[in-house]
Amino acid sequence: MTDQLGALTTIFTEFYYWVTVVLMFLIHVGFCMYEVGASRYKHHQHTLMKNTMLIPLVTVTWFLFGWWIYWAFPTGPGLAPSIMNESTALITDDSAFSATWYKATSDLMAVNLGDHISGVFWAAFLLFSWTAASIVSGAIIERITTFAFGILAIAIGSVFWTIDAAWGWHFDGWMLKLLGYHDAYASGVIHAIAGGFALGVLMVLGPRIGKFSSSGEPRNIGPRNPWLVTIGLFLIYTGFWGFYAACNIPIFDLGPEYGMEGISYWTATNIYVTPTTLSGITFNFLMSLSGGLLAGYWIAKGDPFWTYSSGLAGIICASAGNDLYHPIQAMIIGMIGVVISYKLHYWVERKFKIDDAVGAVAVHGYAGFIGLVICGFVLNGYPSSGYSVGAMWDGTTYATINPLGQFLGALIMFVVLGLIPGYVIAKVLHGMGKLRIPRDVEIAGLDYEIMETAKKDERAVSSATR
Repeated sequence: MTDQLGALTTIFTEFYYWVTVVLMFLIHVGFCMYEVGASRYKHHQHTLMKNTMLIPLVTVTWFLFGWWIYWAFPTGPGLAPSIMNESTALITDDSAFSATWYKATSDLMAVNLGDHISGVFWAAFLLFSWTAASIVSGAIIERITTFAFGILAIAIGSVFWTIDAAWGWHFDGWMLKLLGYHDAYASGVIHAIAGGFALGVLMVLGPRIGKFSSSGEPRNIGPRNPWLVTIGLFLIYTGFWGFYAACNIPIFDLGPEYGMEGISYWTATNIYVTPTTLSGITFNFLMSLSGGLLAGYWIAKGDPFWTYSSGLAGIICASAGNDLYHPIQAMIIGMIGVVISYKLHYWVERKFKIDDAVGAVAVHGYAGFIGLVICGFVLNGYPSSGYSVGAMWDGTTYATINPLGQFLGALIMFVVLGLIPGYVIAKVLHGMGKLRIPRDVEIAGLDYEIMETAKKDERAVSSATR
């Protein structure tokens, strides 16, 4: 940084992403509270521990290979030519956007004073990874082994959501170029894929003991602590402000990118380098949250659990296009997503005997899928990316947003990269006898097993020291 204006821009961007990381941490706190409130007392310690241990597991694997996947596979590989080169102004030797930022040089041995962006941008994406793993965590409470959850958390947090982000949440992604895919605030990229992955796991894992009667009728195993559920979801709402902000580039010169040579036009953009503002997405965030809460209260007849969850579902459903929607559109889309997701949840539960303990598949998966499809109709013809404005590669422009492209994108997110991998990995773990806890442990409670293991270890240590 050799001039004051450049230094201020860089340090502002660094602090901007750092703040989003702090806010998004609250999402994880919220998931912990939410899951503990929804689970029974005998499983509380295990529920908290698996949410705690996903932090180091996903963080380390994201550092080792997850971040590399995002930058290595936007073209599929090979489905569409890449625009990533020096002329994009995004890929430089010192850029946070470079796939080689972590190369094995002396930079790893100490703080690199020339780098102000890589760490905070990496961390913002890491918190998205935690969110994906936490979504799966809630659906499978009270019956999953710690080992199996660790494997599943790494798979969704550091591999599969990262692939879909490379394909559809990257300015160079092939889904933008060929399908016209648009998902500004991750209806599909994080939520639909995590919901689909959770559904795939649940298909193998099976329901909790006592969830279904002998005749197959579902029983309601409601939240044991509605206060913690409320606190947890309000913390998630709060953390989502950071989530939305982290999906933006805070200050970017669009002049050269839009063919205005010699002219600078500085603004915030979404992750596709399309102009947007924090002011605009603030309107849409609050209106989609409100639409979700109103629809949830109505459709669930005032049930607190579904009302709070529906606020989140409303945001998720509108997130795909919340950079371009009118606030009234955001509210209505949030309401539509909640009603459909709620109905789908109970239909799938009765028809296929799927026990989604916290409605995670509905709130994240179904709402995300529906949001992508709706976006294709409402924003039909709008640019999928800032790079849609001209011929950026091989003389061809990006496809614009369209219903078919969004539907195909939703299938890729929910089914191809979500449900199928979740089902296959769960099947492998089940075949190894590592997926589900034993029946007696489930009845006694996972915390009982933890305490018994601790007592055995204590007795072993005591015997050894005599």
